[in-house]
Amino acid sequence: MTSSVQKLEFPGHSGAKLAARLDLPNGPVRAYAILAHCFTCSKDLKPLRRIAADLAREGIAVLRFDFTGLGSSDGEFASTDFSSNIADLRAAVDYLREHYEAPSVLLGHSLGGAAVLALAKDVPEARAVVTIGAPADASHVLSSFGASLEEIDQRGEAKVTLEGRPFTITSDFVADVRDQAMAEAIAAMRKPLLILHAPRDEVVGIENAERIFTAAKHPKSYVSLDDADHLLTDPEDAAYAASVISGWLSRYIPRDKPQGEEPVEHVQVRETGEGRFQNSVQAGRHRLFADEPEAVGGMDSGPSPYDFLSIALGACTSMTLRLYAEHKKLALGRIDVDVSHSKVHVEDCEEDAKGGKGGRIDRFERIISIEGEVPAELKDKLAEIAGKCPVHRTLEGDVRVVTSVKEDVQA
Repeated sequence: MTSSVQKLEFPGHSGAKLAARLDLPNGPVRAYAILAHCFTCSKDLKPLRRIAADLAREGIAVLRFDFTGLGSSDGEFASTDFSSNIADLRAAVDYLREHYEAPSVLLGHSLGGAAVLALAKDVPEARAVVTIGAPADASHVLSSFGASLEEIDQRGEAKVTLEGRPFTITSDFVADVRDQAMAEAIAAMRKPLLILHAPRDEVVGIENAERIFTAAKHPKSYVSLDDADHLLTDPEDAAYAASVISGWLSRYIPRDKPQGEEPVEHVQVRETGEGRFQNSVQAGRHRLFADEPEAVGGMDSGPSPYDFLSIALGACTSMTLRLYAEHKKLALGRIDVDVSHSKVHVEDCEEDAKGGKGGRIDRFERIISIEGEVPAELKDKLAEIAGKCPVHRTLEGDVRVVTSVKEDVQA
């Protein structure tokens, strides 16, 4: 869902190579962010990919990486602890700072959220912090060890099965998470904070969100994820989280530059890599998707190419009529334009068949509705003015499309 994803790697706290992905926007980057995954998860957890991709659509470049010993990263998980996770997170911050730009946003899911809260005070460039289902205390993770916790305390380590996978947990890990002073770190952070949490989260209870909120200084916000589970396995929950984060961040990161600052309007379209047809589109500060309906193999995540043509015609018609009404000082009610597109046989469309040579042609049918009464003598004039809108003239005019192919597009 993003314009492009770069594969990266950088050294973690121990020197082991950490595997990473950088989701880049289509067009200028408004800000850089780091997204930290949950305990024993990976950067490629589908909901995290969705959140990173949707934020990239809004102009935010997101670095997500695997902590030492997890996912595709090198190193031994058994030798890590919460402090080493924080150190890996710091290494990610340093990597962005050196090679791109220091992160303005720190995001973390579950224990990754706790790591973000612990580190945030030490990242001066960070303007905002976001947690998703995060515990208020790092030692919360010990509750998932069950009876193995006693074995760890007695023997120094134990095999613990988490999400169906075995992990070796050491007494050093246990001691480390017990030693964390999260409340103090949260209070010392002093950065805008958004807390996303599901009231029915069975892994990290909702009381953790309350404790984080209480410990944090203003400005701070809490948004309920309603019926979502801890891992946001429902795609709609991940999409909702991304939309909330994006809207909230708009107060703390730069906006896109408006359209019209350049002498020639420029629109950039790029495949996202998701689905067969999805493309991200940037027009000035506006970012959106183009796609095809599910019936033809798309994901229906945005208007189709012909929908965009119809949008252009409808919007231009409405704007042209409004300008005409203002110029003539007409009390014209609200304008509504319905545009439909089809391909019809020339012989089936007499008004378009003049000069036609058979075959099929594109037909845009435009229906203009105006709120309130419109004098009969004005209707014909409005139809005439609608035909003079620039997009109408372009569609019916002598159009040339000049195409060139370059090989330097960043993958």
